[in-house]
Amino acid sequence: MSSPLPKNANGQLYIGLMSGTSLDGVDGVLARLGDDHLAAPAASLAHLHIPFGPALRDALMALQTPGPNEIHREAQVALELVAHYADCALGLLQQSGTPATDVVAIGVHGQTIRHRPEAGYTRQTNNPALLAERCGIDVVADFRSRDIAAGGQGAPLVPAFHRAIFGSSGNCQVVANIGGIANISVLRPGDESALGYDTGPGNVLMDLWIERHLQQAYDANGAWAATGQVLPDLLARMSGEAYFAKPAPKSTGRDLFHQAWLDGHLAEVNTYAPQDVQRTLCEVTATSLAREIRRSAPDATSVFICGGGALNGFLIECIGAALAATGVRAEVNTTQALGVDPMQVEALAFAWLARQFIERRPGNLAAVTGARGPRVLGALYPA
Repeated sequence: MSSPLPKNANGQLYIGLMSGTSLDGVDGVLARLGDDHLAAPAASLAHLHIPFGPALRDALMALQTPGPNEIHREAQVALELVAHYADCALGLLQQSGTPATDVVAIGVHGQTIRHRPEAGYTRQTNNPALLAERCGIDVVADFRSRDIAAGGQGAPLVPAFHRAIFGSSGNCQVVANIGGIANISVLRPGDESALGYDTGPGNVLMDLWIERHLQQAYDANGAWAATGQVLPDLLARMSGEAYFAKPAPKSTGRDLFHQAWLDGHLAEVNTYAPQDVQRTLCEVTATSLAREIRRSAPDATSVFICGGGALNGFLIECIGAALAATGVRAEVNTTQALGVDPMQVEALAFAWLARQFIERRPGNLAAVTGARGPRVLGALYPA
């Protein structure tokens, strides 16, 4: 029989590691977490980004769709992925001068390669046992499967964290996490729950398109999109995607918004300038996000952006314009205005989810994922 897990006193240290749908690399934070919330608005003691090389990125992308010898390929990719996770975690310790024995646990999401809650599963490539071995720190992983086992979507998981650190405003506010996929958390004063779900594509389609035409991983600050014009017919066709009309709870990923989805819509376009397609894809992200905010939080006074989309000034402008067009009078900022670096929010969330597991507290919100109730999320891999 396993020994009881240690109780977490106020202000203990956790590491959170996150690699998202954008496939750009690993973001990690060393954070001091209190009993019920972050110990301070800026609780991150160290932050590190470890980029993926082209070979790893291509291998992870190939696992998004069925192919030969998948079991072996996934296992090999997981080994390389965990090498990046370990480098990030150990780098955080070195950067902050923190011994591994001072850290309660590492929370690591793994890399999503399939997300099929309607089929009863989600798959995050990972090797948490190897990570525990490499770092000498307890590892908490596999956060999504218990929620799916309880009838939920397994995603998004960040709204519970957003509520914990951002939910004290006197007005309705929205936190919009824009990675490869975009999701929102609606936070209302006095509401112990939160509404949240994936709104649709974030950067994923724009990244695919600019890589094809300019061999760049992303559109820095939306500069290329800003040179184009919206193609109304293409925007209308893409906006007709059935996912956008589905009610919450809902979640999505590259299983839907992928290269074939994009090419299928472009096949009906006779002539186009590549920069006009990029501008239109930016508009798809902005308008789908704005429509969902109008649907779920028409009284929102603030929208705070985090994730890679927070670095895209042109996208943020488009979101502001799209919100105004729907009648939502909300100021758009990044989470930096709330004291948290927008590039650290997701990694902080998985440090927090590890803390929730160690304390045997729920990590999901049933109203968000559709699970039958609150559940303790994760599995422990002891050091």
